[in-house]
Amino acid sequence: MRNKRNENSIRGFRAFCKLLPVVVGVLAAFIGIIILVNVSNPDKSGIEMLSLLKPQIPVEPIESAAEVFPDLEIQEDYLTVNDYSRPGDSLGMVKKIVIHYTANPGSTAQANRNYFESLATNPVTSASSHFVIGMEGEIIQCMPLNEIAYATKEANEYSISIECCHPDESGEFTTATYNRCVLLTAELCDYYHLDPETDVIRHYDVTGKNCPRFYVENPEEWDMFIGFVKDYME
Repeated sequence: MRNKRNENSIRGFRAFCKLLPVVVGVLAAFIGIIILVNVSNPDKSGIEMLSLLKPQIPVEPIESAAEVFPDLEIQEDYLTVNDYSRPGDSLGMVKKIVIHYTANPGSTAQANRNYFESLATNPVTSASSHFVIGMEGEIIQCMPLNEIAYATKEANEYSISIECCHPDESGEFTTATYNRCVLLTAELCDYYHLDPETDVIRHYDVTGKNCPRFYVENPEEWDMFIGFVKDYME
């Protein structure tokens, strides 16, 4: 009996030794990802960046936000398909909502939408956004939500972008713009099963660009914005 117990112990030890490299490898890979995302994104925690890898509940892709969120009174004014602002490429599973500012003080939502449209014939750059929110709180949807926008570089393939107008160089939103952005963001988070604390981000959080300026330079204001989104969802 003692010999059999010894044999079983030896077999168990050998099995453990075989599995150990696999366990260590998985752990090392996990730690490596956390280190990598912290080095490349010092302002974001590894846990927050790893939210991109978390399982997500599939939802039906949205084309028209106005149909899904009628209370927001969203105006549809889609860009024409072109290489510089509306490529027509499919948007995969939505994992992030990205907030931007127009960096064009005093401009209207319609003017910014029209600028994106103008790039089709005057391609000085590539740029667009799914939504533009004006200083009176008007919301224009510039392109279907099942297509990518040229807004946030590598995050374009998994994010919806919201551009916000602002009255001056500080980049602070008007109360009307702010409130409508909170409501739209909350509705999108609820529909796509996103967590505002990890899945609502600034343009800055992807590329390091100072956008939306006021909410990058005043991080406590950004935290407050996220808090309002959470409150509305609850």
